Amino acid sequence: MGVVTGIVLYAIIWFMTLLVSLQVRVTSQDDAGERVAGTHGSAPADAQLRKRVIWTTIIAAGIWCVVAGIILLDLVTLDDIDLFTRFGMGSTGLR
Repeated sequence: MGVVTGIVLYAIIWFMTLLVSLQVRVTSQDDAGERVAGTHGSAPADAQLRKRVIWTTIIAAGIWCVVAGIILLDLVTLDDIDLFTRFGMGSTGLR
């Protein structure tokens, strides 16, 4: 895995982790009883974005280390994932 591939992999994992963390422990404005005029009632009362971004960075780094280790140590290769030739649905590459 090259440097650019590692950075792209980390960015994908980071954004996926951020999207998950935005849904965890959210208190809506309706639940808090403090609805700001012009906003939807399900909007978060306090999003705590700085805290979420810090935790997202830490968790994404851990996930990235595991995934990068699996890729660099060749524990899972493309031959392991190739289901078409494994189950006889594709060609074996001989033509």
